[in-house]
Amino acid sequence: MKRGLDVYSSDEVAGLRIFISFLFLSPLIYRHVKKELWQHWKSFLGMGVFGNFIPAFLFTKAETGISSSLAGILNSLTPLFTLILGVLIFKAKTRWVNVAGLTLGFVGAVGLMTVGKDVDINSNLVYGSYILLATILYGLSVNIIKSKLGGVNSITATVWAMMFIGPLAGIYVFGFTDFTTRVVTNPIALQSLGYISLLAIFGTALSVIIFNVLIRNTSALFASSVTYLIPIVAMGWGVMDGDSIFPLHFVWIGLILLGVYLVNKKKAIKVLSE
Repeated sequence: MKRGLDVYSSDEVAGLRIFISFLFLSPLIYRHVKKELWQHWKSFLGMGVFGNFIPAFLFTKAETGISSSLAGILNSLTPLFTLILGVLIFKAKTRWVNVAGLTLGFVGAVGLMTVGKDVDINSNLVYGSYILLATILYGLSVNIIKSKLGGVNSITATVWAMMFIGPLAGIYVFGFTDFTTRVVTNPIALQSLGYISLLAIFGTALSVIIFNVLIRNTSALFASSVTYLIPIVAMGWGVMDGDSIFPLHFVWIGLILLGVYLVNKKKAIKVLSE
């Protein structure tokens, strides 16, 4: 996202991310889009809009006003909203040990993101609220997938979701933004577009498929709790890029892993059929 924003606006990066993901998955439409699955169209639409389309725009907008560290911390609220929405809307049940795991994981994520660096907690609250809203929508999408699309193949569900939102994103980018002007006038436009393509293919298309597999085979709460692992991965990339590593890092990593374990302990959350 950061490299994409070097050239393109936040809306353009978000729209391109969704549209390129759609193009990448479009060869699979013929195989996975079947007439009998139209009965799930509302769930596919909800998965696409709440889990991908709107959050893509919210996150890129937020990245223009707050640091990636703070964005990562706020993103760790996803499991919390998955739990709250699951209980309130989808008749889900949970146990105190799973809530304790959520708490430990969030504390560990915050701690890991703050070791050895200054986190802009006092940044513009408006930008932080964009990610807050995105995590609420993520929680809604996870519960929709678990409760409504549990019997649908993960690749099929992803293709359907992108089929709904991909063309819309393309229309927006090419019809209502300055993308075509930027791509021919900015000297690093193609390089930046390459980064957005990596984001779209690996950070959206393939990751959504893998995430759907995780939701189907575990629980909605456990699947969303992998958000806590993002700071660990980010730290790994930072080390490769020359960042320092401290003993306290491993303390927070241990806390995150313990939290994820407790979240998944004895079927952390079970979505009941209506």
